[in-house]
Amino acid sequence: MTDQPLEPSQTLDARGLLCPEPVMMLHNRVRDLAPGELLEVLATDPSTERDIPRFCQFLGHSLLESEATAGVYRYLIRKKS
Repeated sequence: MTDQPLEPSQTLDARGLLCPEPVMMLHNRVRDLAPGELLEVLATDPSTERDIPRFCQFLGHSLLESEATAGVYRYLIRKKS
């Protein structure tokens, strides 16, 4: 079994937006995804480090990756099946 990189089917660019906008946009975008699809989220608001994991846990989506580089937070989310 080889480790294949996870390729998101869509990217949500929420850079420059402040709470609660990134999570509101995420909520709307996830609705449009098919079950199991991957969504990459890019944000600059540090509150997303708290809000996005909570969003995923509350709604049953999988937060597969979470990283911060040079003030940009990146999340990879799999929509629940």
